[in-house]
Amino acid sequence: MTDRSGTDPRGAGDGRGDMLDLSALWSAIRRRRLWIVVPTLAALGISFLAVNIVTPRYTGEARLLLESRSSFFALPGQSSDASGQFDAEAVQSQVQVIMSRDLAREAIKRIGLVGNSEFDSGVGALSALRKLAVMVGLAAHPADRSPEERVLEKYYERLLVYPVGRSRIVAVEFTSRDPALAAKGANAIAETYLEFQEQAKQENARSASNWLMTTIEPLRKRVAEAEAKVEDFRSKNGLLVGSNNTTITSQQLTDLSAQLSTARSQQTEAQAKAGLIRDAIKQGRTFEIPDVANNDLIRRLIEQRVTLRAQIAAESRSLLPEHPRIKELNAQLADLEGQLRAAAERAVRTLENEAKIAGERVASFQAALDGQKKNVSSANDSEVQLRALEREARTLREQLEQYMQRYREAVARDTLNATPADARIISRAVEPTEPSFPKKVPVVLIATLATFLIALATIVTRELLNGEGKPLPAAPRGPRWVAVGADDDAGPAGPAPDEPRRDRISGLLTHAGRVGQLRLDRDQPDETVAQIAERTQEAAQGVAPMVLVLDAGDDDASGPRDLAELLAQRCRCILLDLTADDDAGEAGFSELLAGEALFSDIIMRAPGSRLHCIGPGRAGREAVFAAPDLVEAALDALCETYDWVLVAAASTDEGPALDSVARRAQGAMVMGGHVGNGHALEAAYRLSELTEAPVTLVLDADAAVPMASEPLEEEPVEA
Repeated sequence: MTDRSGTDPRGAGDGRGDMLDLSALWSAIRRRRLWIVVPTLAALGISFLAVNIVTPRYTGEARLLLESRSSFFALPGQSSDASGQFDAEAVQSQVQVIMSRDLAREAIKRIGLVGNSEFDSGVGALSALRKLAVMVGLAAHPADRSPEERVLEKYYERLLVYPVGRSRIVAVEFTSRDPALAAKGANAIAETYLEFQEQAKQENARSASNWLMTTIEPLRKRVAEAEAKVEDFRSKNGLLVGSNNTTITSQQLTDLSAQLSTARSQQTEAQAKAGLIRDAIKQGRTFEIPDVANNDLIRRLIEQRVTLRAQIAAESRSLLPEHPRIKELNAQLADLEGQLRAAAERAVRTLENEAKIAGERVASFQAALDGQKKNVSSANDSEVQLRALEREARTLREQLEQYMQRYREAVARDTLNATPADARIISRAVEPTEPSFPKKVPVVLIATLATFLIALATIVTRELLNGEGKPLPAAPRGPRWVAVGADDDAGPAGPAPDEPRRDRISGLLTHAGRVGQLRLDRDQPDETVAQIAERTQEAAQGVAPMVLVLDAGDDDASGPRDLAELLAQRCRCILLDLTADDDAGEAGFSELLAGEALFSDIIMRAPGSRLHCIGPGRAGREAVFAAPDLVEAALDALCETYDWVLVAAASTDEGPALDSVARRAQGAMVMGGHVGNGHALEAAYRLSELTEAPVTLVLDADAAVPMASEPLEEEPVEA
């Protein structure tokens, strides 16, 4: 059978020759169908009988919610919010507590598993096989162990404890043949766990109260001794405490400081007043001074002066200035003025005396203050020792108070129901009605399906190991040119041409059987991509195929970029365009080879397309073809990144320039455009001499494709 590109799929690669022949496998399965049907039906019947004969087991489930249940009213001062107490590790720890052996022994007693034939191996007579095992020493006699130990093994087999995902809920499942016993066992285990939690908390509180009781009495004695030391040291060193919790020496120092400040203020005030009065007397403004004006004597003198001035004014109307009466009145007025000045002077001297007295008082207070400072400084050392004793006594007092508070709390926890367990039952187990084992329908289905698959796999494996199921090698065929869409099984469409002409043209077109032909149909990209893949050798694992494309078409024909854009519609494709030098002066493949640019600098995306392109660069195509080793390394890197790598070159390039790329390529294509392009056909012939990969002539979709089976016109043949 020949594919649409004119090549034999059995000769396209070594991997295609190893493809499985599914029709042969199906035939083998049909021939040996009884080896599949009989075991499958047998498994169906056996599993159906087994699930109906096996004694069913029932599972009871109880659920516990782990949460803090400490009573705030029973234990004041304690926070009732303990939601963060149970994290994932704490929940797992509680699961292990439920599965502990101590709790198991207590639960076994409450459930009454001892003496139950389902759990207690010591009930009833021993079987013959068990007796033989005991005699040989492979097993122990049930009577040699306690009843609880005999039941523990079965107990743990039937118990399942697990935390419910993303919650603080623990599920307790207990399995038994008796549904009532299964529900009773799950509830009893949950209740036993809660009682164990309460007992553990009460024991902790009891041990704490006992320890605190033995610690409080010695601590109380130490507190009394420390406080006695403080008082004794205070009395010996005279560090008696007055008001405001300060020592008497400190209070005296404070009082003397206040009195000294008051005396200095009085002295300053008296001196200021005396100075002001003297200045006023000198300026003749004696009576403007408040202290002088408010003096009773001075007020009376001023009143007499006013009266005399009034008499003088009255007498002056009728008497002359030299009259004895006028002189007498003037003498009295002068005497009053002298008395006024003398009164003002006395006021000044009084203020000055007060200032002197205040100065003496300041000096006295200053001396007393200095002496008190010496007493305080000498008492500082004693106060430092006193404060150390007070700190020690205060620390012991606080510690005693804390221990007393904890002791009271521990005593409160020790009372009944004061410390509930940090869990509660939120779902009690009820007597199950449906058995948990066996699940009849799933067991039957799984057993039947597993048997069917094993039988089928056995037959397929046997066929493959015996060499059957693989395609037979095809008979060798001569190479020929096949057009796209040609039917391999169809007969000749017309009379066969004469043998000499057919052989001559066939040898010319096929050129060693590696030159094929396909159409570039943009309306059917999937079909075109499939044809290109058929005409391309398979690359290594994890590496994309590289195709060398020569542009030999006209200006209006499809070029390498059109082929690359069609591939880019279905996969990741990159085009290395070396058909002509880049006049734009942008960085390209030559700069990459020179180490002046990276792939990210030279890879450009075609506008409106998913195609990635690389130009020749500023150094031109010749610089690229001159470094074949570097070109091959760069192409390897591109093949590891993309699905298709196309290297476009001009059809006029010489063979030495294309040799390194052609040898590396898995496919070679020549863009011919239309039928009858002799230049493209010639380029395909030259390309087939450079590479071992298939060479394909690519024509446009609207170009007529000659069928290999069509008769060719007769031409005159010279003798």
